[in-house]
Amino acid sequence: MRLSNNLMYQNNINKILDNQQGVANAQERVTTGEKYLTTSEAPAAISQAMLYSNKIQTNEQYTKNIDQLTGRLETEESVLQSINSNIQQAQELTIQAGNGVYTKDDLKSIASELSGIQQTLANLMNTRSEDGKFIFSGYQDSTQPYQFDSAAGEYTYNGDQGQHQITIAEGVSIKASDNGFDTFEKTNARLNVESNTASVSGSITAASVYVDGQAEFDKFHQANYNADPTALATANTYSVLVSSGATATDPQTYEIYRDGAALTPAVTGEVNDDTIEYAGMTIEFEGTAPGQLDFSLEKPGKENVLNTLQTLITGLNDGTLEGEGFQQVLADGLVQLQNASEQVVFTQASLGGRMNALERVSDSNLALDIQNKSNRSNLVEVDMAEAISELTKQETALQASQATFGRLTNLSLFDYL
Repeated sequence: MRLSNNLMYQNNINKILDNQQGVANAQERVTTGEKYLTTSEAPAAISQAMLYSNKIQTNEQYTKNIDQLTGRLETEESVLQSINSNIQQAQELTIQAGNGVYTKDDLKSIASELSGIQQTLANLMNTRSEDGKFIFSGYQDSTQPYQFDSAAGEYTYNGDQGQHQITIAEGVSIKASDNGFDTFEKTNARLNVESNTASVSGSITAASVYVDGQAEFDKFHQANYNADPTALATANTYSVLVSSGATATDPQTYEIYRDGAALTPAVTGEVNDDTIEYAGMTIEFEGTAPGQLDFSLEKPGKENVLNTLQTLITGLNDGTLEGEGFQQVLADGLVQLQNASEQVVFTQASLGGRMNALERVSDSNLALDIQNKSNRSNLVEVDMAEAISELTKQETALQASQATFGRLTNLSLFDYL
């Protein structure tokens, strides 16, 4: 075959151009770190790598959500801890107020301290998150949850029962807040009788009923209160029938009735100094037998801690309140403050559980992210040592082509004569 100068030149130029392209491609792989420069080189691998890239991007958003949720939960945890500390301080002051040697001025001083605690609690219960939203308002997070209603003389809850959730992994969402209804409005009020002044008839002229043994009365109330809305109005009314003794020197006796009927088994006893002890209650009356006094169990209720403190403050500032009436105010406050503290602790426990779950999911997401990046790397990312070696090889081939072309262009027939 006869080779012309033009053909030789063209073949060498094409070879040099091919080698230059090889160097350029190898250089780009080293620079970008990508194994394939076009989709056509490995369609399946690149398609699979794109799926991993989507998963990595989604995981990055989950990480942002986790960081946001962590901040919110830590803020709420700190607020709840402060709330519980203030409630416990209020309990201590209420116990101090029960000291019989305190003067009215001393009680007013305690009321002033409780008022300060009440304001602190109100501010904490109206805490905003870092984005300016009220954390205890539920879905109504632009509305201040607790405001004082001057007409009613109490604090009212203005939020709802919603709880925001944040997605932190595929199919996994965690509550980002606790509403005030569940945290503060579900606090049980002290179980009591409807009125400390009993209704009387017969020869009994006056009577009072006070709960002195709270634990015993709570069991009695929980076991016997009829909450059926269709029940008669007298379903929770108890009567104490006082009768004369068999002789003039025998003590008076009593029997307990409920809704007009004797209890089964019968509850009877002797009256000691016009006083009857029954189910944690102290029943006192004036007058003589025969006679009857009636009292009713109070319906179980709820009371938030701000209103509990409001009642305490009012009672401590009331200079006319004394004796059993004053002790009942303190008893209401102590029981309800304890219940409020327990409700806050319950919320804290729930919050701690969510924070533990958040930590576990965060660790799982991190492991998944590492695996996804490794899988994508194996598919489309270049092995840098191999890429550099390939670049060196392509550069060597280019240099060889250029050197060969230079020598061929210098050939002459006279070289062989």
